[in-house]
Order: sequence, then C-alpha cells, then structure tokens
Amino acid sequence: MLIGSLAQWLIMPTLAYILVVGFDLPTEVGIGLILLGAAPGGTASNVMTYLGKGDVALSVTITSVTTLAAPIVMPAWVVFLAGEQIQVTFAEMFQEIVLIVLIPVIAGVAVRQFLDRTAPTAAEVGLSVFPAISVLAIVTIVAAVVALNVENVLTASAFALAAVFFHNAVGLGAGYGVGHATKMPEDRARACAFEVGMQNSGLAVALAVAFFSPLAALVPALASVWHNVTGPALATYFTRRTPERSSATPMTRESD
Repeated sequence: MLIGSLAQWLIMPTLAYILVVGFDLPTEVGIGLILLGAAPGGTASNVMTYLGKGDVALSVTITSVTTLAAPIVMPAWVVFLAGEQIQVTFAEMFQEIVLIVLIPVIAGVAVRQFLDRTAPTAAEVGLSVFPAISVLAIVTIVAAVVALNVENVLTASAFALAAVFFHNAVGLGAGYGVGHATKMPEDRARACAFEVGMQNSGLAVALAVAFFSPLAALVPALASVWHNVTGPALATYFTRRTPERSSATPMTRESD
C-alpha cells in the first residue's frame, strides 16, 4: 500500500511538470495538467483493477489513502510546482478539497455503517443507486467543461493532447514497473498500474473551475475521457493474459 501510494504521489506530479516544461504548454493548460498529476486515485482505478484481474483490495486501499491525504498532498504539489503562476494559497486549496472530497467520503462511510446496522435492505439498494448517481454527476461535470471549451478542444494543440496521452501511458507503465521492481505478485503490480496511471480527474476539474478557469479544466476533462479508453484496454490485455494461469491452479489443487 505504501509503495503504491508513494509511487502515485511522486511519479505523476513530477511527470506532469516535466511534460508542461517539455511541451511548453500555456500557463492555464499547464496548471490543469499539474492538478491532474497531483490528484489522488479515482474509483475508476478500482473498477479497472477488478476487470483486469488485479488485487482489488490493494487498489481500494491505495485509493482511500491517497484520497484522505489529498487535502495536504495535492495543494502542496500544486503550490510547489506552479506557485509563481498562481495566486491560490495552500490553505484555500486545502479547504476546498476537504469540502469536495474528505467530508463526503467520511459522510458516506458513516451513512453506510448506519444503514448496514439499521436498514440492510436500504444499504443494498444504495450500492446500486449511489454509484450511478456518482457516474452521472461526473459525466455532467466533464460534459459542462468540454461544452465551455468547445473551441479550445477543437483547436487544442497537438502538444496538449500528447501531454495527456504520455502522462497516462507513462503512469500506467511506471506503476506496473514499480510493482514488479519491488517483487509484488502480478495481481498487485496490476493494481499499482491502475492506481498510478489513473487519477481522480473529476476532482482536478472541480478545483480548476473553482480556482482558475474553464481552460485549466480542459486537460483533466480530456484525461477523464482518455482514461476510459486506456483503462479498459489495459484491463482487457491483463485479462487475456490471466486464463492459462488461473485455469492451471484448480488442476494443481486437485492433483495435490
């Protein structure tokens, strides 16, 4: 868990800054990429880990840890990497992330615990209803950002699009590489790949709109769409590599 969390906290913000400088991105676009890189893991990484036959428990744990630490880690990185270009303070971003992420997460856990004890049926229904509401909210936010930036999307420089592509691709590869370099089993290396490579782009979009401009939200909005292309693709690749190994396991147990 610590290895996966550290990999995400260190690799993605640093990579975002390198891409901003290397591609000489405009200030607002660059801030959007740094916000994306500093964001914690999102729930999409948990879903992709499940689809890709990875260690779901590890994935959920890393997402939880990085999300709980987001009010400190995220503004610290943004202020450190883009401090000269922004007028937002650490305290302001800390407060906003607490309101957007921490309080809802804590409230959700409390409600779930309460319903499990007092109304189990309602808790089961909630497992289907609330994720759907969450997905709808994220889609609405991303659609609004893209709508506000239609002209910018159509005229987005190749460098901005390339930055989104490389940020995601290198993150997925680096996460998987860190997993294997630290002797993790295959399923845990897969979890690290998704945790490092897929950020909470919805949070990055919300902060960009709150503190900067719709243009700053463009990169995380595009990343939100792109992650839903590369995530399933990598999960499918992992799944196709799994059957022979998983089918051999029961035979071995029978022979034993």
